[in-house]
Amino acid sequence: MEPIAVVDEGLGNSSYLLDLGDGRAAVLDPARDPRPYTGRAGRRGLTVAFAVETHVHADFVTGTRELAADGAQIVAAAGAELAYPHRGVHDGDRVDLGGLVLEAIATPGHTPAHVAWLLRDGETPLGVFTGGALVVGGMARTDLAGRERTGELARAAYRSIRDRLLALPDELPVWPTHGPGSFCSTDATGERTSTIGLEKAGNPLLVGDPDEDTFVARLTAGFGSYPAYFDRLPTENQAGPRVFGRPWPALSLPDLDVDAVQGLLARGAQVVDARPIDRFARGHLPGSISDELRGQFGTWLGWVADPSRPVVLVVDDDQDVDELLRQALTVGVEDIAGRLGGGIEAWRAAGYEVHTLPLIDVDAVDRQDVLDIRQDTEWQAGHLPHAAHVELGALAGGADVPVSGSTAVMCAHGQRSMTAASLIARGRGDSRGLEVVAGSAEDWAQATGRDLEDGA
Repeated sequence: MEPIAVVDEGLGNSSYLLDLGDGRAAVLDPARDPRPYTGRAGRRGLTVAFAVETHVHADFVTGTRELAADGAQIVAAAGAELAYPHRGVHDGDRVDLGGLVLEAIATPGHTPAHVAWLLRDGETPLGVFTGGALVVGGMARTDLAGRERTGELARAAYRSIRDRLLALPDELPVWPTHGPGSFCSTDATGERTSTIGLEKAGNPLLVGDPDEDTFVARLTAGFGSYPAYFDRLPTENQAGPRVFGRPWPALSLPDLDVDAVQGLLARGAQVVDARPIDRFARGHLPGSISDELRGQFGTWLGWVADPSRPVVLVVDDDQDVDELLRQALTVGVEDIAGRLGGGIEAWRAAGYEVHTLPLIDVDAVDRQDVLDIRQDTEWQAGHLPHAAHVELGALAGGADVPVSGSTAVMCAHGQRSMTAASLIARGRGDSRGLEVVAGSAEDWAQATGRDLEDGA
């Protein structure tokens, strides 16, 4: 029995809808918006009866409580210490789904109380939901429960994989939660599902049957930075996120006139501009953060926005506000005051200052300083000679900007660069001297015929 994968490409995660064969369904690791699960279930004549967690999530707000509001039973590890009604299970416990059974396998590592779920039909194993304990080509990182526990949990992960998961049949399907594009994962391939045998043979963490020290060294070497909101969501998921109920999301996005926006800014609100970067480049509110609405909007919103301050949005009428709210709520950004009514033109018409931030082509990168704000792994794979480097997430965290003159900011496409440039401009108080490169290092090399440098 193959579960239905519900993939969030922006977060790089998969949830699973499992048809129980009796008009009911179970959902594994649901994200906050219940509609992808209830919608798919409804089209198949199913009711979601179980909402099952492998672990306390750091990268998204759990959707179990939304599904529970519709009658589902929440099932999670007892050690997760959830502060809301649920069925807590221990290692070896079995949850009868009405013919099918989920058996809890304690697999600490990614989180201290992580469990994998072995799906059985009677005594016949059908597959295993591994959460972050084993992903395709890697496993999920062990430093999210506190950096001081990284090594301890990495060693626990070694034992979880070697003694528990690899003891399962080679042909058994592996259904992970984390996958390509997830900041929770390490060394993941482009695939989202696998088998135990394929992971034994091809997972870089497991090649050569490593001892514990070798495994830990391989695993922790793959850790890069992760979004700032990862540090707060586990606590919020344990305590129990707010339930919105139906219709979802019950969160309005009122139009705010210019005076209302000015009042909010005076009281500490922040402006997030979700328009495409070419529109932001032509004109935006001073001090606003560019975060173009796309699959990764929510991840970067959670990383660069201050969770203690209300958000005022700038969006255009042709943008999908429902998708914007879905992503914001998925990463726990709920204090959204509204949108600037009339957009940037209303702001300009009221006589207020509008800033610009030029977009330039790669072949225009010449004499100015270059600031590359990609992740370390991207930078090391190839960058412009003599470019300075600091990750976008570090800029959001207050890192010093290593350039001060006329600066071209670049990433892989331009969206992250515009976010970075907007943060730098906000810190400086103006955007003069900043330009954003609409292209990648590879585009620059192709356009100029020059070689990139690699390595740290």
